[in-house]
Amino acid sequence: MRIFGHVSYYRPGDVLASRLELSRAGLHRPTRAGISGSAQEGADSIVLADQYEDDVFGEDEIIYAGHGGRDPKTGHQTTDQDLNDRNRALLRSQETGQPVRVLRKAADGYRYEGLYRVVGSSYEPGRSGFQVWLFRLVPVV
Repeated sequence: MRIFGHVSYYRPGDVLASRLELSRAGLHRPTRAGISGSAQEGADSIVLADQYEDDVFGEDEIIYAGHGGRDPKTGHQTTDQDLNDRNRALLRSQETGQPVRVLRKAADGYRYEGLYRVVGSSYEPGRSGFQVWLFRLVPVV
């Protein structure tokens, strides 16, 4: 069952040591993918792990690069992203307004940043010149 919102007693600022611990806690089920969700229901969580060069974590908003087209060794885009199920999940979250849990890689593991809403999206050239899906998320207040 997909949960939109906080899970159990975990709250912003909590740190878990690994992706496996995130999965076991139910904060972010996939142990590798950065987007958890489905095109039908939306995204319940995302992880920012310094894997995509177009991700920007700001104080008031996050620009999250969608899934696909990235060289896993360099982190650079090598092809255009397509509208795959993971990217569709974030678009669905934008439509529904459901909250998305945001986790971010930190020196000591993965930090739960809190709940965010997807408030915008675009498909445009990224830093490497390839088309990427960019999703704008803001904190839920």
